[in-house]
Amino acid sequence: MKIANYIDEINAKGEKVLSVFLTAGYPDKESFVELAVDILKNGADMLELGVPFSDPLADGPVIQTSSTEALLNGVTLTDVLGYVKDIKSKIDKPIILMSYINPILNYGIEKFLDVCKVYGVDGLILPDLVIEEYNELLGDINPDIDIVLLCTPTTPDDRIKQIDEQSKGFVYCVSLNGTTGVRNQFDDSILKPIKNAKNLITKNKMLVGFGISNEESVKYFAPYCDGVIVGSAVVKLLADESCGKEKAIELVKKLKSAC
Repeated sequence: MKIANYIDEINAKGEKVLSVFLTAGYPDKESFVELAVDILKNGADMLELGVPFSDPLADGPVIQTSSTEALLNGVTLTDVLGYVKDIKSKIDKPIILMSYINPILNYGIEKFLDVCKVYGVDGLILPDLVIEEYNELLGDINPDIDIVLLCTPTTPDDRIKQIDEQSKGFVYCVSLNGTTGVRNQFDDSILKPIKNAKNLITKNKMLVGFGISNEESVKYFAPYCDGVIVGSAVVKLLADESCGKEKAIELVKKLKSAC
């Protein structure tokens, strides 16, 4: 499935895309596939599966904690790929892996990309891979899956254009400086770099992430992007052992209604 075409179809209906991030294998390794499918059936247009990693530099406390717990539960990169295959057998929506580069280097880049294609992965986000290293590591490879690159509020204009040219699927626009996490309010000054990025990104669609956690924040960013990415707000709810899944699904429904 081509992610860009899928986003086009949703935007053509007058909607923004809702991409939901889940830490693979969290909160429970055995029931994760059921959780992911339910999230997709209840409003998420796309799913980002975070590969558990011991040093997730771009993530705040909520996702760091979930990643640590997933690792303690024995979730491996092979497990994550298996999740993708199982989820895809039940519902056909785009699944994007979000991973730091080290686990993939250890696996072998070409081998990993080949296996991703076989298992049904649609895209890959590597938050710690800068564009110069992209060219060095992937320049001789023509991956069959979309490689999504990121820009931030401090990314220079010429670099945003390079990121847009190199990225496939969409460009991930980080809404603010810092790590992932729930934000209850935003300063209007953060809209300036987002509007600027939207004007510069002409090849790809642009999704905004980091800090988006409720209907109000979705509506706040929606006019300036093609979709939103929500992670920490959902993962935080899943920590509630008694009714976390139900709370997370209810939040996803509300977020989609705001799109």
